[in-house]
Amino acid sequence: MMLVLSFIAIYLLIDFFEKIDNFMEKGKSMALVGKFFLLSIPFIVEQMGPVCILLAGVVTFGVLNHSNELVALKSCGIPLKKITGPIIAGGMIATLCMLALSQFVLPKTVSQTNRIWNKEVKGRVSLGIYRHGRYYYQGNNHFYSFARPDPNQNIFPFFSYSSWNSNYELTVLVSSEHAFWKDGSWILQNGQEQYAQGKKVFRTEVFTEKSFDFTETPEDFFIPQYRSNELSLAELYHDALHQEAPAERTVAWANFYGRISYVLLGLPLLMLGLPLLLLVYRKWGRDLSLAIPVSCGLAFVCWGCWGTLQSLAKAGYIPPLTAAISIHIAVGALGLFLLLREDT
Repeated sequence: MMLVLSFIAIYLLIDFFEKIDNFMEKGKSMALVGKFFLLSIPFIVEQMGPVCILLAGVVTFGVLNHSNELVALKSCGIPLKKITGPIIAGGMIATLCMLALSQFVLPKTVSQTNRIWNKEVKGRVSLGIYRHGRYYYQGNNHFYSFARPDPNQNIFPFFSYSSWNSNYELTVLVSSEHAFWKDGSWILQNGQEQYAQGKKVFRTEVFTEKSFDFTETPEDFFIPQYRSNELSLAELYHDALHQEAPAERTVAWANFYGRISYVLLGLPLLMLGLPLLLLVYRKWGRDLSLAIPVSCGLAFVCWGCWGTLQSLAKAGYIPPLTAAISIHIAVGALGLFLLLREDT
């Protein structure tokens, strides 16, 4: 518990000094500031959860080893797997709690922090909604609909634009397979335009590539930070099932499996961290003073590998399920092997 509180305090302190100027510039009250950072705690817990599970297990095991209680237990004939069993069980309970947090608490708190930060502080209001893998945005007398596999790139598959007059009659309908934002204009490929010529007659023009001067730019279609965390695990699964475009389906499954795999990352880290502590103690004669930095380095390496695998999965290079479980299998198997070897 002390480790979790320490990480939360450090994270909040850094985040506070990064964002407090933005709140002050907008003249926001300290009550709103307090609400924002209080609602940020569930997100921090999820982000730091795997590291906290690892360090909590390593510290507990290290205290037993440092006080020679581990030696006493082993000398009484108690196998190492029985000694580490309660620690691993505690890690499982903590992991289940974090899964419940992701399902029931995090979507509500992240949506509130996104609203406070984007609307109250930055003054940005989303122009539309996200439903079943597509974004729907309403402008001034016109409407956009498209997919967007990568929020960091201005590529919009299955793009459509419609406009209507003061009598709410459709005047223009443009649709295309792909849309790009390039050099200050919209480039649409493999699509068609339909212009109203009277109430029931439309002129249709098919094009391979054409430039358009739509009112909105990709900056107007901003996606709140941590947008996927506004969805529960069940909603992520439902969203992945209803994707039609292959690229969107791949990203949706990567988000679903990746969210679960990140929460579960603490268990394989814990299984590897425990025997590493014994190896460090046997080799250098120090336990916690060296085992904690080694554990943090291990968590950083696994975190980097996990992030790389998720990026490859979203890009379609490897299956999302493979990206989600490969690091767990590798780290968990190595940890189990080292634990069993220590028991012999």
